[in-house]
Amino acid sequence: RLTFAELNARCNRIANALAIAEVEKGERIGFLLMNSIEFIEAYFAVAKIGAIVVPLNWRLTPDELEFILKDSGVTRLIYGEEFIPTVSELHSRGSKTNIKQWLQVIGEAALAPFAENYQGFRDAADSNEPEIRAAADDMLYIMYTSGTTGLPKGVVHTHNTSIWAALTVAATTYYQEKDRFLGALPMFHVGALMPLTVNVYRGATSVVMRSFEPIRAWELIQNERITIGLAVPAMLNFMLQVPNVAQYDLSSLRWMLSGAAPVPIALMERYSELGIEIHQIYGLTETCGPACVIDAENAIAKIGSTGKAFFHTDIRLVKSDGRNCDPGEPGEVLVRGPHVMREYWNRPDATAETIVDGWLHTGDVAITDEDGFIYIQDRIKDMIISGGENVYPAEIESVLLTHAHIIEAAVIGQNDKKWGESPFAIVVRSDESLTADAVKEYCAKKLAGFKQPKRVEFAEQIPRNPSGKILKRMLREKYQI
Repeated sequence: RLTFAELNARCNRIANALAIAEVEKGERIGFLLMNSIEFIEAYFAVAKIGAIVVPLNWRLTPDELEFILKDSGVTRLIYGEEFIPTVSELHSRGSKTNIKQWLQVIGEAALAPFAENYQGFRDAADSNEPEIRAAADDMLYIMYTSGTTGLPKGVVHTHNTSIWAALTVAATTYYQEKDRFLGALPMFHVGALMPLTVNVYRGATSVVMRSFEPIRAWELIQNERITIGLAVPAMLNFMLQVPNVAQYDLSSLRWMLSGAAPVPIALMERYSELGIEIHQIYGLTETCGPACVIDAENAIAKIGSTGKAFFHTDIRLVKSDGRNCDPGEPGEVLVRGPHVMREYWNRPDATAETIVDGWLHTGDVAITDEDGFIYIQDRIKDMIISGGENVYPAEIESVLLTHAHIIEAAVIGQNDKKWGESPFAIVVRSDESLTADAVKEYCAKKLAGFKQPKRVEFAEQIPRNPSGKILKRMLREKYQI
């Protein structure tokens, strides 16, 4: 437990230690850490001295991490003892990573022979304010996308884009003075770093889970008097699987933000019964989090909508020829705002394709209704063309998730001799008696014939990236499509 003053003193120590170690402005420093005070203090410390944070997904293999380390040019790595085997493997690869300093956060494990003690390194420096080297438009971090369609790309955010994202979220959502925020997402995710900055700006208390555990989440909500938080839909669902949720005192909790995937209406209704509102956000790593938001009331009234643009955010839907779409007409979502990324690291061609005339091309297809509410249809690349008709898997997934016995659903295209392509649904069910024919019959009542799944398979789980988005390429590989 730290006050803001105590946190700042720790940040200053590590910032000064890094400066003594001759860390240069613009130098990239990798973090392979669980959610922890060390991650938080090092994040703000690196920011103060103008170096650049590269948060690393600790679920990745050494080969995947090597690619990111090499691509980003990380020269120093701060890591937790949980990752000694992975880090040792990376160290053994020598010049492939170009890392010259390895800082290990010490716990119960012994210090690796090639590493320095992080705590000792930090505490040898004083807590005076360091020389601030960073300017508003300097790079703050490079966050790698999860590579749902190929190799990951490094999204560059500056101090400016990060601050504007925090201001945008603070101005649009429902923060109150002295809120207590539950952070459940891993900090290598923009959905964790962005709220952390918001909380500092608003003076809110961050209660950060080292890793997500459903029972622990309810315990923290009760014992720490949590008022607000953020979790992806899968986490919200896991929390409801905890027996006797009603035994916990949840009276302090007003709302939870959720994103990365649609929240099923049944899930929102169950939280509403507990007195908890679920507000939904649509955004990307490239927007530093925010793009659209919808509150609990409108989410029920406008089923399937992601809401309207955040404050300080412009959104357009455009046709393939660049013209604006009319209500009900599908088009690509374009986002503009001071929180949009600067570039993809070392990817000038990808940057030029994605940011055109100041507008970020998201690759998502959406429609608006007459009231201006936005409905994400799908990824352009995931669209199915069946008999000449455009079919958006997200629309079918939304219908499937309204079924009382379907927990998760993913839809991909499959080859079809008659129609070219047809929808194929992969479903996680809560009732083993649910059959594929029953699922098809349910869809037949709610979808046009060309949108109905022609094949249904059941699975134990749907593969997702750390952001909670469905990894459809893995499903295509698994089902050999």
